[in-house]
Amino acid sequence: MERRNVGILGATGMVGQRFIQLLANHPWFNITWLAASDRSAGKTYADACKWKLDTPLPKHIAQMIVQPNTPEASTTELPRIIFAALDADIARELEPKFAEAGCAVISNSSAFRMTLDVPLVIPEVNAGHLDLIERQATRKTSGGYIVTNPNCSAIGLVLALKPLEDRFGIDSLFVTTMQAISGAGYPGVPSLDILGNVVPFIKNEEEKMQEEVGKLLGSLDGSSVSPLPAKVSAHCNRVAVEDGHTECVSIKLRKPATYEQVIAAWEEFQPLSGKGLDGLHLPTAPLHPVEYDTAVDRPQPRLDRMRGNGMTSTVGRLRPCSIFDWKFVVLSHNTIRGAAGAALLNAEILAVLGKLDFRQFPPLKQPVQVAEAVVKA
Repeated sequence: MERRNVGILGATGMVGQRFIQLLANHPWFNITWLAASDRSAGKTYADACKWKLDTPLPKHIAQMIVQPNTPEASTTELPRIIFAALDADIARELEPKFAEAGCAVISNSSAFRMTLDVPLVIPEVNAGHLDLIERQATRKTSGGYIVTNPNCSAIGLVLALKPLEDRFGIDSLFVTTMQAISGAGYPGVPSLDILGNVVPFIKNEEEKMQEEVGKLLGSLDGSSVSPLPAKVSAHCNRVAVEDGHTECVSIKLRKPATYEQVIAAWEEFQPLSGKGLDGLHLPTAPLHPVEYDTAVDRPQPRLDRMRGNGMTSTVGRLRPCSIFDWKFVVLSHNTIRGAAGAALLNAEILAVLGKLDFRQFPPLKQPVQVAEAVVKA
C-alpha cells in the first residue's frame, strides 16, 4: 500500500490529538497538514496546542505551522485526505467546502451522519454502505466526499450487536450508558460538576444513539439505507471516568438463543478476515473486534479500555433478563474506537477499496505560495 499524505482539521482538540497519536507511525498515512481555528492558525502546533495525551508530542508535528481551517486559505499544499475532528456546527459549515475542493473528508462529527447519501460506517459492521459515496454530488465533480463514523457510545454498542443481529435478529433493546469525561473534549466537564457525581444528561446523545443504531445495522437500498426496524431506548449519563464508555444493555432477540450461542456469536465475529473481505489486513483493525470476559466484575474502564490497542469492544456479564431475553455490559474506548481510531479504520478500508485513488479527478488547486515555489524551482 502506497503511503498517502493526510491532513487533520480541528487538530488542536482532544480528538485531533488522538489522530496525531494514532497516525504518528502509521504505515499507510503521513501527516503533512494541520488546521484549526483562527486563534491557532499561523502558530506552530506546539504553541497552538495544549498536548494532553500520555505519549510525547512528535517533534516534527510540534514544528508544523497550523493552517487556517478552509481549503482556499491554506498556505501549504492541501492533501486529498482530511480527518475532521470538529464540533457539529462548525463541521456543517466547513466539511462540505473540503469535499467540494476534492478531498475525502473522513469525519468524526455528527453533522452529516444521518444525511441520506453520506455513509455512516463501522468497517466490521457495514462496509458495504461506503457505496453511498458515489451518489454524492461532489464525488461526480471534484472527486471529494464525506464519510462519517458513529457517535462514541454507539460504536462499542453496535460492535456487540452486529453478530447478534446476524444470527438471531434484534427486536428491541434498552441501554444505559456511563460515559467518560473525555467524551466532552477539553476542558470538558467542570470538576465541581462531575467529581463525586453522575450527570444524567448529555446533549443529543440519546437521540444520536437511537438513530445511529438503526442506520448502522440497516440495509443499503439503492440510494439510501433502510434502518433496522428495532426499537432502541437509551439513557445517557456522564460519570467521573477519564476514558472508556460503559453500557448496560438489555436485549430482546427475534429468534431464541442460548447462553453458549450468544457467546459463540461474539467470539466468532471476525468480519474483516472473513468471506468477501479476506486479505484486507487493515493496520488499525483489531483481530477480535468483540471480546467476551467471563469474570463476574468485568469489563471495567481502567482494566479493559485498551484491549486491541483501544479498538476492541469488551463484553461481559451476560445473563438472563426478566423483561427481555438477555442483558450484558459493553465497554469501549471512546476517543480511540469511539472517535479517532474509528475514522482511521474507515480511511484504511477506503484505501483498500480504491476510494482514496483520485487520479481520474481534477487535481486540487495549489495555494498561491506553493504554486509560486514550484514555478521558481
